[in-house]
Amino acid sequence: MAEQAYSSKQVITITGVTHRQLAYWRKTGLIVPSYQTLGGHARYSFTDFIAIKAAKQLIDTGVSVQRLRKSISALTQLLPDLNTPLTELSLVATGDVVLIFHQGAAFEALTGQEWILPIAQLQRNIDKRIHSIRDDSDKQTDLFPELSIKDARQQKNLRQAV
Repeated sequence: MAEQAYSSKQVITITGVTHRQLAYWRKTGLIVPSYQTLGGHARYSFTDFIAIKAAKQLIDTGVSVQRLRKSISALTQLLPDLNTPLTELSLVATGDVVLIFHQGAAFEALTGQEWILPIAQLQRNIDKRIHSIRDDSDKQTDLFPELSIKDARQQKNLRQAV
């Protein structure tokens, strides 16, 4: 046990979780201490400490323990390289929804549905497509000059109508 290990009492004092919560999380496997003394007492690593703090904050914002457990399970399936999602990801709770930020993307923890629409990228794609359409139109008028004359008449008629 080379790294610092924290007793249950230290974890409770620092994080504000109750002894009952900590025992329940341990019993149900939500957050299991990394170490155990020869006498059978739980010792929590710094990584466990972060997970406990994250779980408490999510629960305090209204996320149920069951939802949190399902989210962690789904995250380990969606992102199989993760061992401890509560310490490796940025999580945001909005009501009963848990959003995850991972590698520049935001998605819902249970479904994996992406929540961010990249507006700037969408605008660039639209501009690029419009520019491409204009280029194609210019090529047509080079081949068929009568199209540009017809377009000019239509634009003049539209201006007069307004």
